[in-house]
Order: sequence, then C-alpha cells, then structure tokens
Amino acid sequence: MKVAIVHNSEEKSKQVTKQLTTLLEQNQIQIDNRQPELVISVGGDGTLLSAFHRFNHLLNEVSFLGVHTGHLGFYTDWRDYELKELVESLCIHHEKSTSYPLLDVRIRFRDGKPDKHFLALNESTIKRGNRTMVGDVFIKDELFERFRGDGLSISTPTGSTAYNKSIGGAVLHPSINAFQLTEIASLNNRVFRTLGSPIVIAHTEWLEIKLQESDDYFVTVDQLDIYQENIASVCYRIADERIHFASYRHMHFWHRVKDAFIGED
Repeated sequence: MKVAIVHNSEEKSKQVTKQLTTLLEQNQIQIDNRQPELVISVGGDGTLLSAFHRFNHLLNEVSFLGVHTGHLGFYTDWRDYELKELVESLCIHHEKSTSYPLLDVRIRFRDGKPDKHFLALNESTIKRGNRTMVGDVFIKDELFERFRGDGLSISTPTGSTAYNKSIGGAVLHPSINAFQLTEIASLNNRVFRTLGSPIVIAHTEWLEIKLQESDDYFVTVDQLDIYQENIASVCYRIADERIHFASYRHMHFWHRVKDAFIGED
C-alpha cells in the first residue's frame, strides 16, 4: 500500500504526522505523496478538504481517511491517540470503502473565455460584493425563479452539515445522490418573491444560475475563493466522480450529526 499524508500547520498535527510516518515505515507501508492509494489527512475537516483538492485528479485510484487532532469531525474517523490501532488496521484488514457524491461546478463567461471547471466536496456559493445579487435560477434549462439577496449556496449531502446548515438548509444523508440549493438572506416582499425554502435537486437534474452583468461576483468552491470578471452563469450538477472514504472503521452519519450538534444528555 502507498500512503500520502496531508496535515495542517498546527504543531500538534505536525507531531502526529511524524508519529504516524514512523509507524507506517515500521510496518513497511510506503509513503508516496504523488501516486498514493490512500490519502490520510491529519488535522480537521478543513485539512481533509485540502487533501481532496490536492488529489482530486486521482479519485478513481485513491481513498481518503481522516485523523482528527481536535474535536471529532464529519470526515475523520480516527483520533490522534489511536495511531497504533489505525496502522494495525491498515496491515490486517482488507480495505472497504464508502463513496459519497461530489458537486460538479462550471463557471461560464460573457467574453468567450473557456469555462472553468471544479469539483466540490462540501459546497459552492455565489455572492456579489456589498450589493444585492440578482440571478435567474434555471432547473433543467427552465426558469424557476429570479433570486435577489446576499447569495446562493449549493451543497452536497456531506456538505449539508456545514455552511448550508448555518443558513437554514436541510441535513441530507450522504447516501442520497442529490444536491441542495439554499438561499442566503433572500429579499422577499410584495414586489420580489422567491420560494424561500431549500431545494433538493435529483442527480438527473442540473442547475444554472444566470447572473446580471457585473464584475463584482465571486464564487467559492469549498475553501477556494474564485474571483473572476464577466461571469455569465454558474452551472451545477452531481459529478460523475465520487469520493471514496476508506472504511476500516466508519462512524454512522447520524451518530456524527448527534455528536456534533446535540451531544450526550
């Protein structure tokens, strides 16, 4: 097995990475940061997002596994004090994996520039500086509504517990092959009207947000900020690619949700 390790800049994560590297080498597990079969992130959910974007050109060849150095995260099954057990499981157990949907993001321009294409693990947002954003929401090429407000968030099921939840979106189980559109502070009155509720869109459908002409839009894809001029529209659909998580030990999704947001009585 060839393993890559991605860690954040925290001192604790660096120490854990050093310990993990030693244990892997002692068990004849090769460290390969270019063509790995397994990518281990050490840190938090943000670190795993970084690892995903670093290796998303190898999604058909790699699986991901998270080691958390803080509180339990949604993408991390192992704690920093369980490194020995983790490495033992890599040596003993035959790997199984579970896969989750990704979001295909395509930015189109007015000036004829080539489209920009991205994959998102959590979500993508569209906003417009300090002014009201106006965008026509098309579902399968049919106009659904004209949105006015601070912006729009489009999330995957695994991303539904992140920014999406904080703006009133629904929590979706990651086995659901769909994505979600959630409004950010929509403007609703007697003149302007949107649905005002999160929309869950099937994998057989697609979404296009056509924007009024302006140069102050910015798009996010997970933790990446994308500032581009002359954006005409942003298109979303469920990607053909999926992310695979190594399930040597995998915590049930609803247990994660309860642990993160409700806790024990």
